[in-house]
Amino acid sequence: MIDFKSKFKRQIEILGICLGKNYSGMTISEIAEIFGVEELTIKRDMNDLRSSGIAIHSLKGKGVEIEKKLPPEKLRELIRQYSALNTSNSFVEKSTALLVNRLREEALANMVTLQMCIDKNQMAVIDYEKDADIYERSVEISPLLIFQADNYWRLLTLSEGRLKQFLLNKVITARASKRTFKPVSKDKIDDVFRHSFRSWLGDETYSIKLLFSSYWADRMKPKQLLDSEKFTEQPDGSIIYEATVNSLDEIAGWVVTRGEGVKVIDPPELKEKVITLAKGVMKNYG
Repeated sequence: MIDFKSKFKRQIEILGICLGKNYSGMTISEIAEIFGVEELTIKRDMNDLRSSGIAIHSLKGKGVEIEKKLPPEKLRELIRQYSALNTSNSFVEKSTALLVNRLREEALANMVTLQMCIDKNQMAVIDYEKDADIYERSVEISPLLIFQADNYWRLLTLSEGRLKQFLLNKVITARASKRTFKPVSKDKIDDVFRHSFRSWLGDETYSIKLLFSSYWADRMKPKQLLDSEKFTEQPDGSIIYEATVNSLDEIAGWVVTRGEGVKVIDPPELKEKVITLAKGVMKNYG
């Protein structure tokens, strides 16, 4: 019986390969070799893609090409579908809109390249915009997971022996390396995110304790922000919130945006960060 999920995933990956800046016009035979299938299978995939409105053809002397640019709405649809095939995390439309608006067709090309490297434990080489107009060229990474957090698609990698994350909308180009890397277990990757508040930001962990007024208590108790959290109700209706996090800066910014009724008890370092941020906000209003 045909595995429709694998077939659909392969068809999107064919598109991603052909849309990349580093694509050099592969033949149907070469694409078939990449996926370990017969040439007839690739021809059928291309026919299915054409039926969906994508002008993909095998041209003599040029290889397989997409003759017309894909509109942003089509790219968003494909990334939604492709991400759903590769992750169980809920999809956030804003993340994809930001990615497509920034990179257009390269958004899908990069995501496909990196996911295929993840699937094969194959290293990748990326050009990355670290800051405005500051680029890191030909960075070799071991891609582990594509995930969505805090309105961005992100890439968790092993780079120079350390876990790092990259924003996908800042990956200018991505191409597969010829080298492979030792797989990282799913349990280890899951553990990386155990203390993540909005996104994974590092290996360090910090124990925090916050006091929520009764106003905020009613809004916080139904929510689960972290696996490690603990609520302790107080006689006046307020609650003490305890948890382990991986970034004090991220929590400090979150506390400030809550406004009145959320107070830091521990650690002192977090309290100082909140005070500094709050003073900076007040300066904006004289």
